[in-house]
Amino acid sequence: MGPGARNLITDVPGILVGNAQDALLKSGSTVLTSDAPFTASVHVMGGAPGTRETDLLAPDKSVAAVDALVLSGGSAFGLDACSGVVDGLRATGRGFAVGPAQIPLVPGAILFDLLNGGDKGWDHNPYRALGRAAFDAAAEVFEIGSVGAGTGAMTAMMKGGLGSASLTLPDGSTVGALVGVNPVGSVTTPGDRHFYAAPFEMGDEFGGFGPDTASGLGLSTENRKRDAMSMRENTTIAIVATDATLTKAECQRVAVAAHDGIGRATVPAHTPHDGDLVFAATTARHNAGDVTLIGHAAALCLSRAIARGVYAATPAAGDLLQTWSELNA
Repeated sequence: MGPGARNLITDVPGILVGNAQDALLKSGSTVLTSDAPFTASVHVMGGAPGTRETDLLAPDKSVAAVDALVLSGGSAFGLDACSGVVDGLRATGRGFAVGPAQIPLVPGAILFDLLNGGDKGWDHNPYRALGRAAFDAAAEVFEIGSVGAGTGAMTAMMKGGLGSASLTLPDGSTVGALVGVNPVGSVTTPGDRHFYAAPFEMGDEFGGFGPDTASGLGLSTENRKRDAMSMRENTTIAIVATDATLTKAECQRVAVAAHDGIGRATVPAHTPHDGDLVFAATTARHNAGDVTLIGHAAALCLSRAIARGVYAATPAAGDLLQTWSELNA
């Protein structure tokens, strides 16, 4: 197994991703879509999730496929990014047919970035427009780091970001991950250099510095984000995707397994103040796959994507925390 050509979730055939952000707002939105509806499910392990239309992704619900998935900053306000994506899909004639009506189905999840120093004094919620702009920008190639849903994200010790990674499996199918990294926990060990995800790094995709050789890791209670704000401005939200043909129930099992990727890359993870959530999706353009292997690959991709998003973060005026690059200059 190895990374796909772009080392992005868009290595999965049929997947497109778009970002939109506002530098003054210090926030943004990210959309994942495809040229056809796709099967998806979800699993939540954080104690403080913010979601839209996730109930319909349960295996026992009648809707078989959705048109897009949204990750957004903005807390509850950011859920309106889904409305902008619905507008974009409707304009292209996409949606679930109910008689003559076409209803685009767009589940979404948000992270909290309202206290990150950006200008949040809007008169009209900006996230609908950000969602539409992200949809219009959807393509096979997209940026990671301080863009889209990762624009205003922060980890415990440094600026967060939007990350992505992929793997090609022995049977020819592909698995990828896309994540907004804004957790309570830290993604680096004490000293800010080594990533907890280092054992799973492919090449030097997030610096190539290897694992921290110290023992007793995970015991530090230092948290710069908590000191700058409080413990409630958090959440890691992610999408894992594959082209292997899976049922809705199998997608849910892949989403469950993928949460291990958050736990391996973030310490601590799944806290009462995180809304940790993973969507799992398939474009079903490949033969039926091994669900166990796909779930394992999804967790590996998600760990790597978390580190890549933080590693790629860039500084901006008014940031409350430094980037990994600034701390390791």
